[in-house]
Amino acid sequence: MSLVAQVILNADEELRYPTVGELETINSYLKTGEVRIRLISMLQKSEQAIIKAAGKKIFQIHPEYIAPGGNAAGSKQRSLCLRDYGWYLRVITYGILSGDKEPLDNIGLIGVKEMYNSLGVPVTGMVDSIKCLKEASLDNLPEDTHETLAPYFDYIIQAMS
Repeated sequence: MSLVAQVILNADEELRYPTVGELETINSYLKTGEVRIRLISMLQKSEQAIIKAAGKKIFQIHPEYIAPGGNAAGSKQRSLCLRDYGWYLRVITYGILSGDKEPLDNIGLIGVKEMYNSLGVPVTGMVDSIKCLKEASLDNLPEDTHETLAPYFDYIIQAMS
């Protein structure tokens, strides 16, 4: 849910007008719209480079994943692992666009530990993967985007830990 929708719902639930603080929050959100849209566009354009760098890094940290018998042994399994990278980047763009971390919960985090456990994917490795994805994203994007982008990765990392 977007920040604006959340403010409206909260005010309506309490049968009141939005507070000055809520309106200031909306004003700040609207002022950063161009920055958020630019960041989403850059993430989209850099997706393949980010995924490639993050994939290389995770398999350096956990070479056992690509060793025979590992979760990412073989090209098919490896491509499935890297497919999740693109999915997490996309979910992060939803959070950036809405100005809220709620899409991360609703789309990306509810049940994620259970899912990875049921698939036999080490959750610790997924946390490391998101850290690699964060690092690769920050390395591939201008420094002025880092302050906006990093908290979304940090939120996922914290939720998975």
